[in-house]
Amino acid sequence: MTAIDQLTAKARAIRATCLQMAFDGKEGHLSSALSAVDLLVALYYHGLRLDPSRPDDPGRDRFILSKGHGCSALYAVLADRGFIPRAALREYNVSFRSLPNHPCRHALPLLDMSSGSLGHGLGVAAGMLYGLRLKNVPARAFVVMGDGECNEGSVWEAAMFAAAHRLDRLVAVVDYNGMQAVGRSDEIMGHTSLAAKFEAFGWAAVSLDGHDLASIVASLDRVPLQNGRPTAIVARTRIGISFMEDDVLWHYRKLSREELDRALAELGERPIHLES
Repeated sequence: MTAIDQLTAKARAIRATCLQMAFDGKEGHLSSALSAVDLLVALYYHGLRLDPSRPDDPGRDRFILSKGHGCSALYAVLADRGFIPRAALREYNVSFRSLPNHPCRHALPLLDMSSGSLGHGLGVAAGMLYGLRLKNVPARAFVVMGDGECNEGSVWEAAMFAAAHRLDRLVAVVDYNGMQAVGRSDEIMGHTSLAAKFEAFGWAAVSLDGHDLASIVASLDRVPLQNGRPTAIVARTRIGISFMEDDVLWHYRKLSREELDRALAELGERPIHLES
C-alpha cells in the first residue's frame, strides 16, 4: 500500500468517525466536517510540523480551523494522531466537556485559536506569524477556511495585510464545497474565482481537487508557492456520502439511525473510537 493509499484509507475512517460523533452528539454541520476530511488528513499526517508529545513546542506550525463548525473532523484527526484520547470523541458536543461543537481553547488548550465566528482565522494567523517573525521563530501557519467564509470582508483585510508584509509562511486552505448556510456559494459570490481573487490580493494560488490526496500533498510540499507571497490552496470538495451530496440542508441536518447505518455501510469503515 502506498503512502497515498494509506492516507485515503485514513480519510475513510475519519469520515466514519465524524458520522458517529454527529449522531451520538445530536449535532449537525456534517457537510462542513466531511468535505474537509481529506484536507485535514493531508495536513496532519503529512504537511504540518507538529509533535503530539510536544504540542506547545514554540517552533511548531500553527493550525487554525477557521470554519469551526466542521470541528468533528479536526477532533477525530487529533485523536487518531495522539493529541487527545480517542475515548474523548464520545464526549463530542457534551456540555462542559473538552469537545464542544465549535473549537474552544478554554475547553481544549492545545488549540491555537477558538473558532466558529467566521472571517477571523486568517487575520489571527497572519498576526501570529508577524509576531513570530519578530521573535525569529520560523514557524508556518495553516488556516482551513470555508468558501462561504470568504464572503467576510475581514478575510480580504487579512489577505492584504499578509501580502503587504510578505508572509510567505502563511497558507490558506479553502474548503470549496459549494454550499453555505443559506445557499450555494457560487451563486452568492457571483460565480467568481477565489484563486483569482487571492492572486489579485498579492497571493500565490492554486486550485485543485480537494479529494485528490496526491495533489494536496504535492501542493503542501511546494509551500510557499512563490517566495515572498502567502499561499492559497483552493480545494473543490464534496461531502463524500452519496445521499448527502449537493444538498444544502446537510449544513444543519442531523442523522437518523437509519441514515447513520447507511452512511457507515457505504464507507465500509468503523469509527476509530469504537474500535476494540
